[in-house]
Amino acid sequence: MPSRLKNIYQEYPRKFWLVVGVSFIDRIGGTMLFPFFSLYITQKFDVGMTQAGIVLGIFSIFGLFGSMVGGALTDKLGRRKLILFGLVFSALSTLSLGLVNELAMLYPLAVFVGLLSQVAGPAQQAMIADILPEKQRAEGFGILRVVANLAWMIGPIIGGIVANHSYFALFVADAIVSCIVAVLFYLLIPETKPEPRPDAEQENTYTTFLGYFRVMRDPAFMAFIVAAILMGMVYQQMYNSLSVYLRDNHGIPPSAYGFLMTTSAVTVVLLQFWTTRRIKHRSPFIMMALGALFYAFGFAMFGFDPLYALGGSFLLYKWTVSLSGTYIWFMSAIVIITIGEMIVMPVSQALAANFAPEDMRGRYMAIFGLAWAIPATVGPGLAGLILDNYNPNLLWYLGGALCLVSVLSFYALHLRIGSQKRFAPAPVEERAVSPA
Repeated sequence: MPSRLKNIYQEYPRKFWLVVGVSFIDRIGGTMLFPFFSLYITQKFDVGMTQAGIVLGIFSIFGLFGSMVGGALTDKLGRRKLILFGLVFSALSTLSLGLVNELAMLYPLAVFVGLLSQVAGPAQQAMIADILPEKQRAEGFGILRVVANLAWMIGPIIGGIVANHSYFALFVADAIVSCIVAVLFYLLIPETKPEPRPDAEQENTYTTFLGYFRVMRDPAFMAFIVAAILMGMVYQQMYNSLSVYLRDNHGIPPSAYGFLMTTSAVTVVLLQFWTTRRIKHRSPFIMMALGALFYAFGFAMFGFDPLYALGGSFLLYKWTVSLSGTYIWFMSAIVIITIGEMIVMPVSQALAANFAPEDMRGRYMAIFGLAWAIPATVGPGLAGLILDNYNPNLLWYLGGALCLVSVLSFYALHLRIGSQKRFAPAPVEERAVSPA
């Protein structure tokens, strides 16, 4: 095993592993604070989740605009400057959020923080695309996902211990981590933006922002984004509506929901790299369709009660109660969804990078960010309308149907552009045959 890990390490450039290392440290700081932010707002300002949800919604909405600005500036100014700015600003904004004493002040601050906190997002993804060749990008993004999930297994534990003593200490700790990461990034990681071609036309800031119209006139890429948004609307229910649904409709407490999320994170840590390595030789659009199919089945399972569907016999009821069969059913759904996630997440990021010309990676990655930002902004509200006014199971049936639409969309893209060289799967390496 150590020799295998050494071989994996040697396959990737040192610069990539430096980015992975500093990303892990940064994620630890973020995961120490983020899970407890709603608790902090409701406790400090003595308000309910509605007010906390408004603050989180403001972050998401203005984060959309910040990401668009960051994508253009990434292509204009380079990756390194934007990432360093994002880290320093993150430290300052985190402290300011912890120092606010009136809820009324939190709303305008959320606008400002949301706008600038996402400026560096496209730069980070563009940097990975710069460093790695096309055949390694899916694996590289997969490694970053493993690191992110490791951080989610560590950060909230530390954050919970700190929060028991002081919520403000969480903000201070996250700010310190951001400063440490900024110093490491400044010292260790150089600029990765490709040199412009000699015949390339120089863009000023205005024409750089106008470049977004070029991105939106790329019909295949925009079709890819729409399919990803539909799928993302469903996927993000796992992190907001699912906990409420399980509590109110199946009596599953928050602690049990937390264990489901831990199951997902552990699955990613153990199997993400193995999965990405197995699928990299397959058509990426077919893999996206397969991942969306796993989503469709997994999320539909939440609306399907095995106890009643199989007849509700006394023996089945007894088995369900004694062995928590319903909970095991939902845990199986989470594992199925996580398998889809392990396919979709790295492949979609690699595809977005492969769609983009070298000089427009920042803007393409910013538009790709809409596949996460739009569902985060409108998804919880739409889900709430269904949960509060209709049969709650309908949420999961509709989710499964939306994912099936994404399956068909990705397959259509495979038929239309899947044969292009930029979307070719990684070639299968031939093993050397030793002479007899």
